[in-house]
Amino acid sequence: MKLDSVKLVYFSPTRTTKQVLEGITQGLAASDVTSVDLTLPEADPAETVVLDADLVVIGAPVYGGRIPPTAMQRLRSVRGQDTPAILVAVYGNRAFEDALLELSDWAQAVGFVPVAGGAFIGEHSYNTSSTPIAPGRPDAADLARAVDFGSAVRQRLKGVTTSAELVPVSLPGNRPYRKLHKSGPRAPVTHADLCTLCGRCAEVCPTGAITVDDAVVTVAEDCILCCACVKVCPTDARVMEHERVLQTADWLSTEHGDRKEPEVFIYG
Repeated sequence: MKLDSVKLVYFSPTRTTKQVLEGITQGLAASDVTSVDLTLPEADPAETVVLDADLVVIGAPVYGGRIPPTAMQRLRSVRGQDTPAILVAVYGNRAFEDALLELSDWAQAVGFVPVAGGAFIGEHSYNTSSTPIAPGRPDAADLARAVDFGSAVRQRLKGVTTSAELVPVSLPGNRPYRKLHKSGPRAPVTHADLCTLCGRCAEVCPTGAITVDDAVVTVAEDCILCCACVKVCPTDARVMEHERVLQTADWLSTEHGDRKEPEVFIYG
């Protein structure tokens, strides 16, 4: 099977998923690579988009063992045509639980054939210097693993002549999926004395929850706690101070601080 054209489809507020997908693409060695970035509100397709490519690489972060509802909502506009797909879940060093299975169930329902899946580690949204949770990941070793994974998938598909020969890969997870826990409104806050009103926080917010005029205003009900705004703030004015989130960050750093490695799955 030829893999000349590859499309990347991702929801990646802090760009860790994007980095992993780009590493996989290097290993695929395709000559024509294009991206569909579903991260920002304006990227949410109003109509169904059928992806025409030899292979599609689809990725999203893991929040609480699941694919974030915002990501799933945007992915639902995407369709395949018995298109082979690599599915990628990027988690913050605790567990990816049902995320890959959730992606696989969706992918098969909309015309993709998941031939491979990967669970990679990315710096957790709650990572700080005082509560380190997978800081700096994906790192060089992770990205090298992503390249190797892409190369292995390319080699596996080399002898396939038609999509009818493809078999969906078996991916770990449980049905019903892990229940998504709803919590009250929580969002980072802005320290006005440090803020320069540069607007970077609003530019990267995947739900459009932030507006910047004479001050930074956040609609906490729309925040998905990706902390992209915190990570991009050039003056460290944007911080997370919600007590429950800080407690969770401390627990994750203490109980899930040991380094985990990527796991990959290829059909056959």
